[in-house]
Amino acid sequence: MSKCFTTRCFKIKALILAAGYATRLGELTKNKSKPLLEVANKPIVQHIADKVQQIPDIDEIFVVTNNKFYQDFLDWKNSYESSLKITIVNDNTVSNDDRLGAVGDIHFVIENMKVRDDLLVIAGDNLFGFSLPSFVDYFTERENKSIVAFKDLQDPLKVKGRYGVGILHGSQVIDFEEKPQEPRSTLAATACYLFSRDDLYLVREVAEDLGCDAPGNLVKHLATKSEMHGFVFTDHWFDIGSLDQLEEAGKLYDSPQS
Repeated sequence: MSKCFTTRCFKIKALILAAGYATRLGELTKNKSKPLLEVANKPIVQHIADKVQQIPDIDEIFVVTNNKFYQDFLDWKNSYESSLKITIVNDNTVSNDDRLGAVGDIHFVIENMKVRDDLLVIAGDNLFGFSLPSFVDYFTERENKSIVAFKDLQDPLKVKGRYGVGILHGSQVIDFEEKPQEPRSTLAATACYLFSRDDLYLVREVAEDLGCDAPGNLVKHLATKSEMHGFVFTDHWFDIGSLDQLEEAGKLYDSPQS
């Protein structure tokens, strides 16, 4: 499905990043991909896919994974009732040592699946409370310039040394710091982006020149070479990297108000 505006008509592809090896979770993810871990009796990737399907302009969801878990994601796709086409993409890596990294996987999908549309990218271990249709509306209101979601943690100590931090002028990203010890804002970068089709070539530049496993490089590069805006939210956000975070997410999503 596409939506036409005064300047152009566009479609959106969605990409869920699920090719990591989650070594920090130990035995829990030794034989299971982190996005396939369950929160409130549903795989994390399915929570994300459910939210993506609320966007009228999405016409396909890509899920990029690795060779180790490729069949597991095919099995998940076959068991999941989706209103959208879902394509599982194998990045052909087999271990943490040869992983492509987040930026590398975005580039891999753009090139191999010949993506030419605007691209929504979400990490497969991120759960968040804000509405994705409102995220897309924000993109449209800013003339289809690339955007990134920032969680306002409202306390410098909560972002210090832990998260990439965005510095905004109005809504525009004017600088980005990777896990600063003296953060200049409380805006923690999440792994939720909507890239303009006009900026996709910049992903290749970052992958080739600045490193494939540092999404912060991508935000900084787009903010410098093009124009990027920050979507600031205060709803819940889980960047699941530990058993404690997984359990905390489970408690929230099991609650009646979630």
